[in-house]
Amino acid sequence: MTVLPIAALWAVIPVCAADPGLRWLLVPVLLALVLFSARSFSLMHDCGHDTLWSTRWCNRLTGFGLGCLNAIPQFPWSRGHAFHHKHNGNWDVYRGPSSLLTVEQFLQLSPSAQWRYRLIRHPLMLFPGGFFYLVIRPRLQLLLGSAEFAGAALKQAIRFPRTGPSGWKRFVLEFKSSHWYTTGEWMDLVANNVVVLTSWVLMASWLGLGLFLSCYSFVMACSAAMFICVFFVQHNFQGSYTSGTSGWSYFKGAIEGSSNLVLPAILNWFTADIAFHSVHHLCERIPNYRLRDCHRFHSHLLQNCTYLTLKDIPHCFDLILWDSKALELVSIDQALSTASA
Repeated sequence: MTVLPIAALWAVIPVCAADPGLRWLLVPVLLALVLFSARSFSLMHDCGHDTLWSTRWCNRLTGFGLGCLNAIPQFPWSRGHAFHHKHNGNWDVYRGPSSLLTVEQFLQLSPSAQWRYRLIRHPLMLFPGGFFYLVIRPRLQLLLGSAEFAGAALKQAIRFPRTGPSGWKRFVLEFKSSHWYTTGEWMDLVANNVVVLTSWVLMASWLGLGLFLSCYSFVMACSAAMFICVFFVQHNFQGSYTSGTSGWSYFKGAIEGSSNLVLPAILNWFTADIAFHSVHHLCERIPNYRLRDCHRFHSHLLQNCTYLTLKDIPHCFDLILWDSKALELVSIDQALSTASA
């Protein structure tokens, strides 16, 4: 219900592009691809929690494939996402997907640096930022990490010229890169890049480089912007629980530090019901197709959770600073106003 429609929609693109009378169909086709790509990312997220299938190897295999579909290595991403779940609401440890500054840190920046900070976290930056996140960053990580490895190997060869096979084996296994944390993450990164780059070459040969790049870039940028936006507003909202390490509560992080989006049914399907986010953080082992029922069954216990609608989303993007003293999210204008007063 997700991968096959994506394949069918891509198959329609060259037909529409070749017929002047059908080119207008490219718009709805690309928009549909954006939605299906966002859903495939949500399902990849489920695989990271081992909840899409009942067996770990099925989740791992499906997650890898969906990661290739989204051009992002699933295993490293899921490990980072697990860190988010483990520390949600503890802003001394984890400050959301955009790594927000505290008010004090922001006020210490130069005016030009403050302007850049504001610009980078503007909602419109979701599109170029999302494109970088999916398309460029995994390739850059592999290149930079490989350069680190080559440099470390050269130093090893110079310092210990008589290192034998066992020594080099130990060096390879113990090498730590700033772009991956474990050998498993490195292997997933390499495999993802091989599959993704090969698919790009094949797709460009089939569709033509110009058509492929224009359509692919649009789909990836928009789908990434969509799921990053959803993730952001589910944790950055007015009144969100933002504790320091001292006194932090996992339960409060799930209930008060996660918002629930009230979305149209069609968007709930394309986001795999991740809008029911408090339940998801209370128990990450609940698969997406059970979240809605679990939320409804326990709705009397979730009345004090935050519920946001689509019209509430823009205001969430104003809250891009953490007031570590008041333990709340504030806007830049609020911080500057308070500082000047």
